[in-house]
Amino acid sequence: MPSIPILMPQLGESIAEATIIRILVEPGRQVEAGSDLFEVETNKATMSVSAPCAGKIGQIVAVAQTSYAVGSTLASFEISEDDAQSLGFTDAPKQDFESQHSTSATDVVENLHFQISDDDVISTRQPTVEPVVSGGLPVPAGATGASFISPRMRARMLELGLNAADLAGVPGTGAGGRVTVEDFESFLRGLEQHRMTPASPMRIAVADSMRRSWTRPLATVGSPIMLDAMLAHRKKADPKPGPALYVIRALALALAENTAVAGRLIGNRIVHPRAIDIGFAVEVEDGVMVPTLREVEKTPLVKLVPTYNKLVEQARARRLPSDINRPGIATVTNFGTFGIVWATPIPLPEQNLVLGLGAGSKVPHWSDEVNQFIPVTEAELTLSFDHRVLDGGGAGRLLKRIAELLQKPELL
Repeated sequence: MPSIPILMPQLGESIAEATIIRILVEPGRQVEAGSDLFEVETNKATMSVSAPCAGKIGQIVAVAQTSYAVGSTLASFEISEDDAQSLGFTDAPKQDFESQHSTSATDVVENLHFQISDDDVISTRQPTVEPVVSGGLPVPAGATGASFISPRMRARMLELGLNAADLAGVPGTGAGGRVTVEDFESFLRGLEQHRMTPASPMRIAVADSMRRSWTRPLATVGSPIMLDAMLAHRKKADPKPGPALYVIRALALALAENTAVAGRLIGNRIVHPRAIDIGFAVEVEDGVMVPTLREVEKTPLVKLVPTYNKLVEQARARRLPSDINRPGIATVTNFGTFGIVWATPIPLPEQNLVLGLGAGSKVPHWSDEVNQFIPVTEAELTLSFDHRVLDGGGAGRLLKRIAELLQKPELL
């Protein structure tokens, strides 16, 4: 019976590795086609590696809580001759998997994406801490150094995912108080005296995204909006949209009227988006996921509700489809659910805009109709934006248009 390898699949166009969370089978088990064999975690979601056909599990070389590169062998799989041919394994090896993949305890497992050294200053629960090409501490994440940092120091900081601001706590012994590589390494060794916990792949992904976002000139403006019309409409609606979905739909309609404000500055031209796809922030364990609603300006509010609710459930379970993970042109975040009144959220690196909705509260509002103050429900709407593409005036007009649309929720 041919024995073929079970490989770590490509779980997304930008995914180079994944971590084995759980091994769901044991050697010798008979499984059906499509059966889940491994539960794996990327920096975007939790997914499963499934059996390509019916067969018997052979040797399992994958180790739980370990990261493997795409294409790495996780286990052997004994299948029939017909299945081997249909899968393209016309010359599949016969029962030689164990000899090809056996390693001693002291050998380096070649299919590990990263390897751990016993001398690491910070150890983590999975071997994603040290790039094979160099020594040192965890997880390479994009970061840019500052001037007056030596190339050697810059390379070391890039390896650790740090930027110039992170050197503020390191006392320097170089000329003019400059932090040398020796100072930095001494600081890292001193960290061994502190309590440490491993950073999850999600936390690393969020940190890297925020570093890249902060390389742009960002600004935030805000304006109060009355929510009474929206809340009255929601009370009668079936199904009931969440407050964030009203804001998503209003933002999409406003952007459809002027797509330039959501464009990207490339050279001396503004590149307009081809579709009004809007993401929304969902808090998950140790991070945030941003599923995307497609062509929101073309879809009435009532038809968006089931899709929105399903995406929220999938995001909280870390099981979003890969196409949903592709970012839209803007993001909406309802930080009011945490009781926050005002905030300055940061746009994703691929976006210019993030719209935030604060917590609503009853406030007095002057009414010209009755010539007195009346109680209304009011919340702050904030817009953070790339100042290279949009100025304060344009941001204010966009907020005003969104507020106008929210006062007529029946038209959304």
